[in-house]
Amino acid sequence: MAGVQTAVELRQQGWRGHITVLGDEPHPPYDRPPLSKAVLLGAAEGGEDVDVRFDVDFAALDVDLRLGVRAEALRADKHEIVTDTGVVPYDKLVLATGAYAVTLPGTAGLENVYPLRTLDDASALRPVLARQRQVVVVGAGWIGAEFATAARQAGCPVTVVEAADRPLAGALPAAVTEPMRAWYGESGVDLRTSTPVAAVDPGEVVLADSSRLPAEAVVVGIGARPETGWLGGSAVALDEIGAVRADDRLRTTAPDVYAVGDCASFPSARYGRRLLIHHWDNAVQGPRTAAANLLGGDEPYDPVPYFWSEQFGRFVQYAGHHGDEDTMVLRGDPEAASWTVLWLRDSTLVALLAVDRPRDLAQARKLITRSAVLDPAVAADPAVPLKDAVR
Repeated sequence: MAGVQTAVELRQQGWRGHITVLGDEPHPPYDRPPLSKAVLLGAAEGGEDVDVRFDVDFAALDVDLRLGVRAEALRADKHEIVTDTGVVPYDKLVLATGAYAVTLPGTAGLENVYPLRTLDDASALRPVLARQRQVVVVGAGWIGAEFATAARQAGCPVTVVEAADRPLAGALPAAVTEPMRAWYGESGVDLRTSTPVAAVDPGEVVLADSSRLPAEAVVVGIGARPETGWLGGSAVALDEIGAVRADDRLRTTAPDVYAVGDCASFPSARYGRRLLIHHWDNAVQGPRTAAANLLGGDEPYDPVPYFWSEQFGRFVQYAGHHGDEDTMVLRGDPEAASWTVLWLRDSTLVALLAVDRPRDLAQARKLITRSAVLDPAVAADPAVPLKDAVR
């Protein structure tokens, strides 16, 4: 998404020179969110194919799209990329290599272990759902929940194991995630928290307490890391987890090199910290800024992060960014069908999680963008529109 959007933005913003897009996958560029949603849900509902390709006419845009070409090194001093098919020179370069799925140690080569990151990953998992295999999902994060949802709809027995004490422990506080635990049981999923995986053997998963779970398929959803190993030793600075350290104009530390999407972090003046956002909206918004600056502009990049997740019959949306120091305000009952959580920093709205309350989300994004100050007591009343809680 980020690479293709950059090419589209360059054309829309007036660039008429040559554009080359390199991609290491053999498939035409595609949309990633449906891989854990519509693609798998299509399999659950009868095996219909879901077209996830971008609706982009590369020929009409005069974009040289080269598929199956993997970048192996960057020679920033020579303005060259070394690929597995040869050297590609550039005047300006945008890094949009995304992220890769983290794997479980000791599972390399096991045929019954699946990540869920790419189109090929989703295609490999479709037969698992179609044959109603017994599935163990490792990780109760966003991807784990979405796959468990599709697998249950397909009729698969599903167990989700999570090393932390609750779902989404790394993303949300316990007061928010604890009510989500019930969603698993309601859908017939056996959720086991505080349960690290010790090993995966053929046909089963061995847990840290030595218990064993039968598993015809093991789906791993324990996070992703920036796909930047090929930049090692180059002039592009990386952080401790390998993300490209872009500045607030999405420039890297190498001349004429920018970075967008899952592979890059950037400093946010809005939140006073560096952000690494692995979500679709960032891959759409970042290219607009990168293209403008590549063409001579001077635009800062400081979006309100946004993502959504469809799981267990619920539509979950999140906007903004919160920290432990922020004040949490419940807007509705988390045991109910729909509810919202707000995070305030000195009464300024900085983030929101909405469960089946899209109107709250739509209003909150605008309020966060303009740093609106809310009356917490008024904002806590779900019957009052959020915009009416502004002081």
